[in-house]
Amino acid sequence: MKKVLQEFKQFAMRGNVVDMAVGVIIGGAFGKIVSSVVADLVMPPIGLLVGGVNFSDLKLTLKKAVVEGGVEVSPAVTLNYGNFIQVTLDFLIIALAVFLLVKGVNALNRKKKEEPKAPPAPPADIQLLTEIRDLLKEKGGEA
Repeated sequence: MKKVLQEFKQFAMRGNVVDMAVGVIIGGAFGKIVSSVVADLVMPPIGLLVGGVNFSDLKLTLKKAVVEGGVEVSPAVTLNYGNFIQVTLDFLIIALAVFLLVKGVNALNRKKKEEPKAPPAPPADIQLLTEIRDLLKEKGGEA
């Protein structure tokens, strides 16, 4: 049991695991921000363009609610396709934001890369063989 705990500690303290945990936490917070942007800033104008419709309210009623004596006996059965549209737009905007972020980071990394270094000189024996080849070509060309 002690060995398993020690292995788990080594696993949990690796840099990649900690980095991933930080990424998940920040990603969750980023998702909330983007969801707010979509719900509060993007969707109202789109809803206005399509006639004041709130996408979250769009649904197809499969079975109406049963009400007896002012008390709901069974709730309505609905397909909430408007909510699906809302979540899909949230996803697309989050994906676009992440794409642009990654594209920006990659552009910065490309600028940081140094110019390619000259290839290292070949070993001495290869240089000697190259010189011999060139000498032989010269002698063969004169004859």
